[in-house]
Amino acid sequence: MKSYAKIIPCLDVKVVDGVPSVVKGVKFVDLKRQGDPVEFARRYQEQGADELIFLDITASHEGRSTMVDVARRVADVVDIPFAVGGGIGTLEGIKELLDAGADKVGINTAAVKNPDFVKEASSAFGPERITVAVDARRNMDLRPGVNVYEMEDGSKAWFELVIYGGRTPVGIDAIDWCKKMEDFGAGEILPTSMDRDGTNIGYDLPLTAAICSKINIPVIASGGASTPQHILEAFTIAHADAALAAGMFHRGEYTVAQVKDYLRENGICVS
Repeated sequence: MKSYAKIIPCLDVKVVDGVPSVVKGVKFVDLKRQGDPVEFARRYQEQGADELIFLDITASHEGRSTMVDVARRVADVVDIPFAVGGGIGTLEGIKELLDAGADKVGINTAAVKNPDFVKEASSAFGPERITVAVDARRNMDLRPGVNVYEMEDGSKAWFELVIYGGRTPVGIDAIDWCKKMEDFGAGEILPTSMDRDGTNIGYDLPLTAAICSKINIPVIASGGASTPQHILEAFTIAHADAALAAGMFHRGEYTVAQVKDYLRENGICVS
């Protein structure tokens, strides 16, 4: 566990009419344009964000590289660490992003297609620069060999790994996958619940808690937060090291500073 809980705004980025734009959707679809990623980055640094994460959410599906130019422009305006993910599948691609100013890269689909890529990336650049993003969904079709958990309503489910921005389930147990990625050299895990993404009903706490209980590297809760209470739950119930949120910040409902004030009032140590 980190010495303090981190708050990380997430900026999902999609190229719209040739221009990289921050977008927000629900369960990975119905994406709506929010604005310029560089201006969002500047705003969140001013609000006290600990880090930023940029995810080019359709890069793997569309078969194109991530936006090195966006990383370079963001590095020019912020001093806090930031990660860039989406469509990264080569060591050269990682180097290009790090050279452009990113502090970390997020690997998702490429890791599933070639787990050894995470080993190679960690060895080449250091685990502290490798974040493995894990998209998962609840699957009620129980079968031998998967980790089964009780959901909030008493039902049973396992968490299935999905790739290509949630488009393709792959039949892999997401909890076991996170442990494997730790063993392969990931520096941190970013699990996003496809069931909760953009729903504003809070994180998938059973998913996040299950991952936190199985691995020793930092875990970033992601998917569904819309209130400071949701973020508090990520730390007090799921025991995450950091909490990622998007819509609640993009829409201006809360600032990062307001969330941190709430966390302090509830006994959470923040920067």
